[in-house]
Amino acid sequence: MWWRLSRAEWNAAKGEANRQAFRQIVHAGPAPGVLAYRDGDPVGWCAVAPRDRFVALERSRNLKALDDVPVWAVTCLFVRKDMRGRKVSVQLLRAAADFARTHGGRVVEGYPVEPKKGKMPDAFAWTGTMAAFHAAGFVEVARRGSRPIVRMQLAP
Repeated sequence: MWWRLSRAEWNAAKGEANRQAFRQIVHAGPAPGVLAYRDGDPVGWCAVAPRDRFVALERSRNLKALDDVPVWAVTCLFVRKDMRGRKVSVQLLRAAADFARTHGGRVVEGYPVEPKKGKMPDAFAWTGTMAAFHAAGFVEVARRGSRPIVRMQLAP
């Protein structure tokens, strides 16, 4: 819900109210992202939806829309700790692009972080890393401040 609400709305609904709001989004459909499974157990998550569903992106100086192209946005990636380092993020990003394409998307966009020298704490990589986006086929199209904006063009 962090990306779907203004900061004031998110803070006011912190905790159970935000969880309930997200459950409503899930039940209303379409799904708000994709899941990765291993042996029937969920091991990863990637949030992806039309960009206009993410109020916080529109309010961000660094991540505001680049143009009038309707894009789908990847806003969150999570991989279970024991599955990290196995390219699950790359698979999730490819699945997110396929999901967007299936639902009429033509461009998918992300806002990865770039670790400075060495490895960054996993908690700071929740929007995905540049390396994962590159490996999935995304290219950098803009940079405002330190945060790159990457895109993948989707074939119809």
